[in-house]
Amino acid sequence: MRFAALELIMAAAHLGWFVSGASRGSSFATRSAFVGSSAVRNMQTVKSKRARISLSNLSAASSEASDDVWTTNKVRSTFVDFFADRYDHTRQPSSACAPLNDPTLLFTNAGMNQFKPIFLGQTDPSSPLAQLKRAANSQKCIRAGGKHNDLEDVGRDTYHHTFFEMLGSWSFGDYFKKEAIDYAWELLTEVYGLDPERLYATYFAGDENVEEDIEARDMWLKYLPAERVIGCDAKDNFWEMGDTGPCGPCSEIHFDRIGNRDASALVNADHPDVIEIWNIVFIQYNRDEKGLQTLPQQHIDTGMGLERLASILQDKTSNYDIDVFQPIFDKIAEHSQVGPYSGLVLDDDVTLKDTAYRAIADHARTLSFAIADGAVPNNEGRGYVLRRVLRRATRYGQQILKAPPGFFQTLIPVVVETFGEAFPELVKNQETIMEIVKEEEEAFSSMLERGIKYFNELESDLKEQGGKKVGGDKAFFLYDTMGFPLDLTELMAEEAGLVVDVDGFSKEMEAQKKRSRDARSAAKSGGAPQLELIAEQTAWLADNGVLATDDSFKHELDAETPATVQAVFGPDGFLTDGVEAESGDFVGIVLDKSSYYAEAGGQEADIGKILFLSDEGEVVGSFAVTDVKAYGGFILHKGAVEEGSVGVGSTVKCQVDYERRRLVAPNHSMTHVLNAALRSVLGDGVEQRGSLCNDEKLRFDFSHKKAMSAKQLRATEELCQKSIANKEEVTSEVLPLAEAQEIDGVQCVFGEVYPDPVRVVKVGSDTSVEFCGGTHVTNTDEAQAFVIVEETAVAKGIRRISAVTRDIAVKAIAEGSKFEAMVAEAEQLSADTPDLDKQAGGMRKELDGGFVSAALKSELRARIEAIQKKAIEAKKAALAGRVDRCLNDVKATLETAVAENKRAIVLN
Repeated sequence: MRFAALELIMAAAHLGWFVSGASRGSSFATRSAFVGSSAVRNMQTVKSKRARISLSNLSAASSEASDDVWTTNKVRSTFVDFFADRYDHTRQPSSACAPLNDPTLLFTNAGMNQFKPIFLGQTDPSSPLAQLKRAANSQKCIRAGGKHNDLEDVGRDTYHHTFFEMLGSWSFGDYFKKEAIDYAWELLTEVYGLDPERLYATYFAGDENVEEDIEARDMWLKYLPAERVIGCDAKDNFWEMGDTGPCGPCSEIHFDRIGNRDASALVNADHPDVIEIWNIVFIQYNRDEKGLQTLPQQHIDTGMGLERLASILQDKTSNYDIDVFQPIFDKIAEHSQVGPYSGLVLDDDVTLKDTAYRAIADHARTLSFAIADGAVPNNEGRGYVLRRVLRRATRYGQQILKAPPGFFQTLIPVVVETFGEAFPELVKNQETIMEIVKEEEEAFSSMLERGIKYFNELESDLKEQGGKKVGGDKAFFLYDTMGFPLDLTELMAEEAGLVVDVDGFSKEMEAQKKRSRDARSAAKSGGAPQLELIAEQTAWLADNGVLATDDSFKHELDAETPATVQAVFGPDGFLTDGVEAESGDFVGIVLDKSSYYAEAGGQEADIGKILFLSDEGEVVGSFAVTDVKAYGGFILHKGAVEEGSVGVGSTVKCQVDYERRRLVAPNHSMTHVLNAALRSVLGDGVEQRGSLCNDEKLRFDFSHKKAMSAKQLRATEELCQKSIANKEEVTSEVLPLAEAQEIDGVQCVFGEVYPDPVRVVKVGSDTSVEFCGGTHVTNTDEAQAFVIVEETAVAKGIRRISAVTRDIAVKAIAEGSKFEAMVAEAEQLSADTPDLDKQAGGMRKELDGGFVSAALKSELRARIEAIQKKAIEAKKAALAGRVDRCLNDVKATLETAVAENKRAIVLN
């Protein structure tokens, strides 16, 4: 192989592949010839259609050639460097592929996800995102659920992935089509060195709603002949974020792997040799229920799959042949009983061996990155998708490759080693990833056996009835409940001489998706009209001179802030031309000033009233505020008009329910104390994974691998109670983000984007320091008391604590004392007290339903169990004593009878 690599290098040099004088010192040295030139392609064809020369051997053969090898790491860094160094784009870090702070997304499925607030016009003016004009990065993406779901295609071909990296560049109201197309052409042809003769560009050809994108077409004609600039319909060349929201025409760049031909007919034909590599989206419209409207600002959103680009630059016909997959394939081969990977696809892959290799390698990446970013397999949402991904990989490995149970977890260290330098979170969380994968894999092994048993029974029933078709509902049950991919069910059916009702399966799948959509919609609306300000609405407000709401009063107490209505927003849009909302109308009100706290950071929004005032200042009506949310600096107060009417220009007064606020604030402040206490008791590995603060309780989700012991719960609770007893001052200050991040011990939520400047909340001298915009007490003494009432699992590696403060905590402590006294009294009873074990059982049942400290409950349960055990042992001892006495009496009677030579006795 080394000889072959040298031979190729020499032949390439002879053919003029390398040109002298190329600068090796520049990070943007132009490649000396076009990748995959026809001369090299022809030479490879002569040698062998399937010839493979590994990058490692090529590098070993010639140190001179090593600088020209496009490793995946080099492809990634070159992209970001190009935009950052040449065209002043911000180097934006990849967001988490599991967006824990965005419940609307299962996974980050595109590079633009973290910029969604910008596109929607909902960016907080103080957020770092609000300052972005240009950005570039490589985003970790997962497409395995929801609208963008590639799961069932992964493994079947050479280019689908559930996990992939998206190279992206963005302009936010800055440059537009011309620059985006120019930059793309320069990077692809001059930096990466792609052959222009193999490039094709598509543009939107127009439809009844949007005219043809002639502007983009004409720009491409500067670089490409007309036959390689192709107009396409909305399916391929009109991008939309969802059913509503920002959207626009797009222009795709396709690459022909073969070359020396007209491949225009193969563009967008799902052909493996003519593939889309880059999509440039021109976000210029917003779609709502009324149709399309032009956005006030035009944006650029581009995305290019790293793996696809690397396959071209490494001259591989498959994404799975690039450098980063080879170590994973090698590890899989160590477990495979059916041979190594050979690259077959579709009908050629009769045994599904190579399909299994690709699926397993892909899924190992997906699980590693998702778990490293805080997601875990479970039975809901993204966790359920991850569980299915893992089971699909395990099923392929055990069923197709005949790999032993437990093989999948051995792939994780390989993934970490391969990607850990670029993504250090993999290295940091390797142990956690391994533990979770191991548990899931072991749990699925028994389910796999049950699934095979289920299919075998199904096969027997069908054959007894003379049937040949596995029903779609049965195939879907195997898929949804047992984790069996459809293609493997089809393979098992084929082996059994059966067929699967694929259409029926598809109907079941669609029915499930509809149920899921309906459930999400119902949960989101809560029966009230959907009121949300997105790009069109925030732009309308700005265009009409409405300034962002001044909510600087939100941290004050008992402030009845006077304000003026700037806008009234209803289900059909903004109320204009003097139209007012009347009694019974559900609307959203935007004020110039507000003392309401909008939902954020886990704290529920304030509720209360907005009072309508006459010119004389008298109350002439009211509006019940039931929810408050911020959209791009505009505070929308949602609710219903109770009496009177309200319109633009109305004079009003904010009347926040401060009694409720006084119950919420201590819960929020003590959440900070609890976070610090957990880190003190459990270690610095604790990371916040979510929170909820309202007027009834506080809830805190955190990373921890197992249930907390009663001792740990007690220690955590006591640290929180100590903070209250010490009457620690709670203070806040607003600092520049960079300065705040340098504060020793400051805590921030994983994946959260913070404003600049940022508010820093401090408890005591060193108890807690966190970034937080919420409402708080001024002294921990205001919390009065603190009790942890529950500690439970949310998902693997994620625990949840629920706790209470103030009067509710005082009541919990009192009830706990009552149970303590009851148990102490029972402990004093003699072990032979009649029915003591039953009394203890009754106490246990009552305690289980009691609202008391979780630590105390655990301790009292142990003491009650000891009472029960003492009572049961006493009963056993008493019974044993009676048996002994009976036996002694019998013995004495027998001895007397023998002494008296009696031949018979009667025992009572």
